[in-house]
Amino acid sequence: MAGRALPWTAARERREYLVRPLRERDDIRARLRSERDLAAYALAQLEPGLFERTRWYAAGGPDGEALVTHSRGGLGDATYATGDARAVAAILSIAPGPAHGFLTCAVGHLDAMRGVYRLANAQPMLRMSVRADGFRPRESVPTTRLLGIDIRRVNALYGAEGPPASYEPAHIDGGVYRGVVVGGRLVAIAGTHAVSPAEGLAVVGNVFTHPRFRGQGYATAAASAVTGALLERCGTVVLTVDPANAPAVAAYRRLGYRGVGRLVEANATRRDSAALLAPPRRLRAWLRGRERGGALVAVRA
Repeated sequence: MAGRALPWTAARERREYLVRPLRERDDIRARLRSERDLAAYALAQLEPGLFERTRWYAAGGPDGEALVTHSRGGLGDATYATGDARAVAAILSIAPGPAHGFLTCAVGHLDAMRGVYRLANAQPMLRMSVRADGFRPRESVPTTRLLGIDIRRVNALYGAEGPPASYEPAHIDGGVYRGVVVGGRLVAIAGTHAVSPAEGLAVVGNVFTHPRFRGQGYATAAASAVTGALLERCGTVVLTVDPANAPAVAAYRRLGYRGVGRLVEANATRRDSAALLAPPRRLRAWLRGRERGGALVAVRA
């Protein structure tokens, strides 16, 4: 009986997925429409000047579909994944992305990700979203607009609790940054990860208060100012926050943000084996799937 079970077991452990590159913005938008708030950063990469530095892949198979994008530039390289975990694994097996980057995915993708990347600081995060009709500004203290010329004090603040920061003036001028100044010193800041007026989306990030000035509402005021400025240009503003950070979650809820889902964020370093194996896998997969217009990838169940 054991001998008869082996072929059935082997067959059960293989799933075939057709992987295709995506090149049309409308196709990508349609695939992400159902999770627009969760995919806000990825959608922002459709902006002219950014889209040209992205690579998008879709996969479909017996257990579902997935989408993966690898983006370069801005504040660094990044990878975003959504959909069925085995379909994600199929994409990454032939398109593992940059050597180092910032990863955003679902909790259910972590096994697939660890097969391709070494993950550091993997953190479950709560995605929150707000629109103009729900926004409740709370600027208990005055805030100031920050520009590229402020880069030295911006980096000094971000480096106050950890390694030195290396933001460039273009990062500040290309986004929306507001700060709180006390006694001539920048003590709190909020900014953006991405702004896409064309997609009607923006991502708030880089919210930070100097350790000596916490607990006084400075970060909330800065985040409120950034959110208000972004809502003048975009219909939806999102951010991510550690769900265990109850004071921060409560502060964002007071601004009108509401939770819309969970994600995992991590720093990812591509494994050497993934980089070495991807080219021959990709060639074999394209040869197997060329009549179907893609790469046919087999993934273990």
